[in-house]
Amino acid sequence: MAGTSSGIVAGLTAAALGTVALLAWQAQATVPPGLARVKASTSPAPAAKAPRDSRHPTALPRDSGKGERVVYSVDDDRVWLVDDHGRVQRTFKVRPGQVDPRLGAYWVTSRSKQITGTDGVLVEHVVRFATRNGVTIGFSAATDDDPADTATDTGSVRTGGIRETRPDGDAMWRFATIGVPVMVIR
Repeated sequence: MAGTSSGIVAGLTAAALGTVALLAWQAQATVPPGLARVKASTSPAPAAKAPRDSRHPTALPRDSGKGERVVYSVDDDRVWLVDDHGRVQRTFKVRPGQVDPRLGAYWVTSRSKQITGTDGVLVEHVVRFATRNGVTIGFSAATDDDPADTATDTGSVRTGGIRETRPDGDAMWRFATIGVPVMVIR
């Protein structure tokens, strides 16, 4: 009887390992091309700024990724929401926190409908995508939409909140669901 039980356990273990291997292969095969090569937390910072169209400064920068994504320029303090056909659905200016994300590819990891930010401001439509030096980085909108209420001097608290207007925050909330890529460029 002991030999039969160990044979059954060995067979079930082999079947389980085969299933896990198949699922891992399928998951790897469906990863968007930009995310398969770059690990967000360790991606090297590109030295050059993504090329811009000088006649159209709000145009989506070339070399900012492919497919559906959020593009965030830390130099221009601008965001582009890009659909899966590469068309810009919306672009807008933002106010960055004190901690910028490293340049590279990320994806939306969590969201909150409404919270109090680390600067004490009530914010909504929080879309998080990165962490740097222990500071969580994400997009959000102050509920009163008053730029004067966004503290610029938070003392020793370093913030990673990238603030949007409420209409832009609504658009980001609808667009940037869990798993949507976020490309951070210069």
